[in-house]
Amino acid sequence: MRQNIIDICYLIAAVGFVLALRGLSSPKGARLGNIIGATGMAVAIGATFAVDGLTNFGVIVGAIAVGVAIGVPAARMVKMTAIPQMVAIFNGVGGAAAALVSISEFSREAGAHPATYQVVEVLAGVLIGSVSFSGSVVAFAKLQEIMTGRPLTYPGQQAVNAALGVVILALVGAGLGTDSTIAVIALLALSLVLGVAFVLPIGGADVPVLISLLNSFTGIAVAATGFVLRSTVLIVAGTLVGASGTLLTRMMSKAMGRSITNILFGAFGSVITASGSMEGATGGSVKAGTVEDIGVLLAYSRKVAIVPGYGLAVAQAQHVARELADELAKHGVEVFYAIHPVAGRMPGHMNVLLAEANVPYEQLKEMDQANPELPTADVALVVGANDVVNPAARNSPGSPIYGMPILNVDEASNVVFLKRSMRPGFAGIDNELLYDPKTTMLFGDAKDSLTKLVAAVAAT
Repeated sequence: MRQNIIDICYLIAAVGFVLALRGLSSPKGARLGNIIGATGMAVAIGATFAVDGLTNFGVIVGAIAVGVAIGVPAARMVKMTAIPQMVAIFNGVGGAAAALVSISEFSREAGAHPATYQVVEVLAGVLIGSVSFSGSVVAFAKLQEIMTGRPLTYPGQQAVNAALGVVILALVGAGLGTDSTIAVIALLALSLVLGVAFVLPIGGADVPVLISLLNSFTGIAVAATGFVLRSTVLIVAGTLVGASGTLLTRMMSKAMGRSITNILFGAFGSVITASGSMEGATGGSVKAGTVEDIGVLLAYSRKVAIVPGYGLAVAQAQHVARELADELAKHGVEVFYAIHPVAGRMPGHMNVLLAEANVPYEQLKEMDQANPELPTADVALVVGANDVVNPAARNSPGSPIYGMPILNVDEASNVVFLKRSMRPGFAGIDNELLYDPKTTMLFGDAKDSLTKLVAAVAAT
């Protein structure tokens, strides 16, 4: 009877995980999705305490208490600009846990000569979990600017990585053939090195794809650990995370107009080709505007598209952007937000920021919805975005971003850029839209500029 109740609880948890993913598919359902997912996990943990043969309750409860003491304050106190690196490091911790559990279980069963399929499960958990952990740590360091966000490459890098892969495969073979704990520990060490080598050549512009890919790795590692522990709920949860992360990775790479192979091995953004000057390559020059003039332009518009980018996150300007939209609405202006899938530093970064500012969900339009409306917009207000609105992606076959789907803000009647400087985006190339005659620049911190625009519109 008790086992039946446990199985029912695990089924409820699995359904909760599926419903959580469904809720997370849109900003409107994201909050509820998180609550359902957390509830499902709580049910699964509670049911696990009733499993026959479970011991060391004090250690388990103590570990949970430590995790809660670290996780809750970290999640509540983190700045919205730091959400991507928090996601990266939390994801890495999941991979590390999967690898350590696999090693622990292998060490416990080594003398009993486990079946080949059991050893395969352990080795998969160690390999994938370790790569996810060390790769996520490097991703965290890039996002936190502890190290450069640019791709780090060196001559012969691919050959070194290939040799590392061959040695790892040899260790996998040794683990299968000898049940050697030493071989598994060596596999752990080299897998950690592989994770670092895997992430170093990936530039900051590709981090959203990297995060979703590492997330899928962690899911697969957790599923492998579920097989090791004979835990159905871990298998289901890990498989869901692995599958959803893989699908998200494909969607993100499609949004960038590049293959996953190119993202992982292309060293995108490694070379700066932009001048960062006030003069464009075609001879055009930048037109700087005043807050008052731009305020009047916005106030007398019929439709305004706000295009957020990482600069919005850095300036913590999402609340002021909402204030500007509200002020424009008082003037009878229709406002919507045009969201590019890879704007920011993680999948859905802009949606998270704007949701925090309580932006109405119906005003958030993904790229496929926004592009048909941009030609009807009187003003496209670009706040801290660059590469995702660069027409070179459509018009310049030699550009590193050529083929990447972009937000067609150049089709709006007027374009206003809020930027700190003429510094290029992560792609390292000039944005010719900045030199377009219908483009007006407003230099300065995005939050400060938006605050002044709110006052200017209110005074109109």
